[in-house]
Amino acid sequence: MNDDTLARAESGETAYPLPASSGEAFAPPPRLAEPRRWQRAHFIAVGVVALIVLVVVGVLVAQMRGGKSAAGDANDQAPLVTVKAPGVTTVNATISFTGGIVARYDEPIGVEGEGGRISEVLVESGDRVHRGQVLARLDPAVISAQVANLKAALEQSRAEAVLAEADYQRAAAVANSVGALSKEEVDKRRSVVATSAAKVKSAEAQLAEAEARLGRTDIRAPADGIVLTRSAEVGQSVVAGGATLFRLARGGEIEMRALAAEQDLPRLKVGQEADVYLTGIATAFHGKVRLVSAVIDPMTRLGEVRVSLQQHPDLRPGAFARGDVRVGSAKLPIVPQTAVLVDGSTNFVYVIGKDRRAIRRNIKIAGTQPQGIVVSDGLDGSEPIVSSAGAFLHEGEQVRIAGETNPP
Repeated sequence: MNDDTLARAESGETAYPLPASSGEAFAPPPRLAEPRRWQRAHFIAVGVVALIVLVVVGVLVAQMRGGKSAAGDANDQAPLVTVKAPGVTTVNATISFTGGIVARYDEPIGVEGEGGRISEVLVESGDRVHRGQVLARLDPAVISAQVANLKAALEQSRAEAVLAEADYQRAAAVANSVGALSKEEVDKRRSVVATSAAKVKSAEAQLAEAEARLGRTDIRAPADGIVLTRSAEVGQSVVAGGATLFRLARGGEIEMRALAAEQDLPRLKVGQEADVYLTGIATAFHGKVRLVSAVIDPMTRLGEVRVSLQQHPDLRPGAFARGDVRVGSAKLPIVPQTAVLVDGSTNFVYVIGKDRRAIRRNIKIAGTQPQGIVVSDGLDGSEPIVSSAGAFLHEGEQVRIAGETNPP
């Protein structure tokens, strides 16, 4: 290698030797032009953007496919409920109240006079009696002796009065005919006659009093009616003002006395028909409202209602009773009991919207019927309501309807 070639090698240039045959130096091939730096950066950025776009598109497609699958799964897992449109039914507006069966006129019967020991009881509970009928008797031995004594005294007084009258008549005749007796003597005999007559009246009064006391040993019914209770027993000692021996339903009249709510009283009128039900008896007893209280208890906010009833062996005073009074009629929805839910003091149902979502609807209850619960406000009867499984739903939750063959 010559010096020129070495110098080129040191300077970084490549020396190409001349071909041996020609003796001329061989020309080097031309260098390729290197790309600029900004062009390389541009190509890299375009590639990165394209890669990001592809990734985003793939993610969106996957989400769309997954969303459709999730929607299908959610629809399959939605609660299955039974839906029914209740419609409207003619409902009789009824006011109900509770109370008891009582005698309209309940009269207690005890002892009048001095009292004594019961010697005989002549009636039992449930017997129908008449005014003046003897219910029981007291031992009359003592009073009977007094009556006999007073009768004898009365006879004696009457005899003395007759004798005094005769003596007076003779004295008056002698004084008028011969004048043997003075006027003073005649007046004395007249005074004896008056005194004797007074004694007769006194004896009669004493005898009448004793006979009245004797009559009070017979305990009698003060009026026609039915004996409700009997507490008198043979041998029992009783006194005036003591315990009641009998209770009498005067006239046998029976009625129901009950308490009605304050808001119901304005709709109750005297003469309205009423049905009364007793525990254990399916048949209703018909009656009429006889009295509606003019006042309301400020503590309980209740007023008294009385219903007159016809006599019946099953209508026993003291029995618990429920009364229903029809006060009108209206067309209202009747929903199943399972459809009505309670939230505190609010009643509500779930109505199904067009998008199959549960919508809460507050309602007011007017009463109950054999078919279900009567709704007075909140529904018009055309709404599809959840008749069962409503307790497991939430507001706005989507549901599946039982019986649908082609759900959306």
